[in-house]
Amino acid sequence: MSTLRFLRTFLAVAHHGTFAEAAEQVALTQAAVSFQMRSLEAELGRELFDRSGRLAILNAAGRELLPEIKQLLDLYERLRLPRTTSDALAGAVSVGAIVSCMGTLSKVVTLMKRQHPGLDVRVLSGKASELAGKVEAGELDAAFVVEAGRKMASTRWTALYEEPLVVLAHPGASGGSDVHEVLARNPFLRFDRTQRTGLQIDRVLRRLGITVTEFLELNAIETLVELVRQETGVTLLPLLNGANWLDSRDLRVLPLPADLGPTSRAIGMLERREHARQDITGAICQACQEIFTARALPPPR
Repeated sequence: MSTLRFLRTFLAVAHHGTFAEAAEQVALTQAAVSFQMRSLEAELGRELFDRSGRLAILNAAGRELLPEIKQLLDLYERLRLPRTTSDALAGAVSVGAIVSCMGTLSKVVTLMKRQHPGLDVRVLSGKASELAGKVEAGELDAAFVVEAGRKMASTRWTALYEEPLVVLAHPGASGGSDVHEVLARNPFLRFDRTQRTGLQIDRVLRRLGITVTEFLELNAIETLVELVRQETGVTLLPLLNGANWLDSRDLRVLPLPADLGPTSRAIGMLERREHARQDITGAICQACQEIFTARALPPPR
């Protein structure tokens, strides 16, 4: 089955753009990856990459074959699934999640593996953009991420819930209950602008017409909330599903003005359209949605 291994290596090179990075993913040496790709090109009778220095970028022939190779590997995975007439879920699947979804996903996966001993689920945490890229490249079967404006034809999006953006301040923060005053008169703790949520927060600040006093920027929502509790500053964040912020005595949760328009981030499951384990990812998605729905928070007032 060496050709199948070569095809998996081909997907890794196509995703990373270099033999060196692909070698790390597939646990081979760079020389072995290069040999496999030369062998694959010889077998298929055409060059698949434009090689320039350290880069290995798909040429027109490689881009044309990419979706067919993904389909071929998915078909092989289907053939490997146990043939059973029972309702048991079985087989291997890889699912990613942003940090705020990881607890729910882990709980669901743990319960499902107890109920279905033949189930093998690999769970990976990461940033939304990175996880979405892994789904598109075939490295993950599905991922729980923040919705992006760009949609890929090769993926399917299942919306799960929305989290409204809110201002978080400590009780002693300047500005009272006026969102504009609170944001303008206190040190601002910003969420990472390289991420989808951070970019959305930045757009909302511009729509508010507020110039904030930057204090720090982090890619950790719970850490920012803790800093607000410690009276370090104020922040603008999504009201996390299941969070206890509304009941916390050392936090003030202020809604954004209603006339600002849509200010929520959407969370859902992104998956490849034609992968071999849709029964498993579908069951995981449904179980997670039941938990998310049960603990949905009322909007702040």
